[in-house]
Amino acid sequence: MTSPPRVSMEITDEMLKSMEVGLAFRDYNGRISSMDFHSKATNYLVTASDDESIRLYDTQNALCLKTINSKKYGVELVCFTDNPGIVLYSSKNGWDESLRLLSLNDNRFLRYFKGHLDRVVCISFCSEKENFLSGSIDRTVLLWDQRAEKSQGLLRVQGRPAVSYDDQGMVFAVAYGGHIRMFDARKFEKGPFEIFSIGNDDSEAHVIKFSSDGRRILVTTKAGRVHVLDSFHGSSIASYNVKPVVTNSTLEASFSPDGNHIISGSGDGSVYAWNVRSGKVARWGSTDNEPPLVRWAPGSLMFVTGSSELSCWVPDLSKLGSFTVTK
Repeated sequence: MTSPPRVSMEITDEMLKSMEVGLAFRDYNGRISSMDFHSKATNYLVTASDDESIRLYDTQNALCLKTINSKKYGVELVCFTDNPGIVLYSSKNGWDESLRLLSLNDNRFLRYFKGHLDRVVCISFCSEKENFLSGSIDRTVLLWDQRAEKSQGLLRVQGRPAVSYDDQGMVFAVAYGGHIRMFDARKFEKGPFEIFSIGNDDSEAHVIKFSSDGRRILVTTKAGRVHVLDSFHGSSIASYNVKPVVTNSTLEASFSPDGNHIISGSGDGSVYAWNVRSGKVARWGSTDNEPPLVRWAPGSLMFVTGSSELSCWVPDLSKLGSFTVTK
């Protein structure tokens, strides 16, 4: 596989339609349950899967650098810290809901974070600081400092939460029950400074994410809806429909680096792409029947999907009449 183009190329509808799988890693013995790109070392990707493994990839050179097994605890969610050699992960054994800080370099636990009483369904790291959020079906969102074992704060919610920091780490959002609650990270204990409605969709929130410029938020729900809102005013920009999720899987979506396009999984296993302004661009079908995980690689013309294999999608430039390179 050739490396995804690193030049700053404008992402167009035409380019998105040309995307195809350039490389696939098929050596998984179960479904991929979580994926994360590092925010600065953007060629690093970490995955967690049902075969109880954590895998580190260098996507630029198409290499699996490391596989670490977590047989005792299992693994469900995984995300990078600010250090690409250290990840945070949640267990999947049903009896220990601790989060673990793991050094990938020497397979050593650096810290345990105990607080949740049931399955953790979302984790969001603050890219500029050592703080992170975790949300659980025990109806709590906990705020942590990775240097301390005890949580720094607790928010009680009415339902399964989805959480996300914005890229600056100044604001975080919590979605549940048909609404998004916006918090100032420095004074979260005062409660949300804004509450936005998610377009009359009160089904279970799955994922919430900010665009890289912080101006837009996307939220996915179990009902198969992908909502895009203005993060300052809460006004609806767009709303898309895919097949609802009928399993315990999570419906994921991801902004392109410029925030103008969205890729999403679907309850029927396919992948969708939209132009935020004009609507549907492409759909890639699948024989799978669960929504794939999706992540756009930061600053790159590549996205990845995770199901029973890890696929890296890149544009087929031979199909494009021309493309624009921006300086």
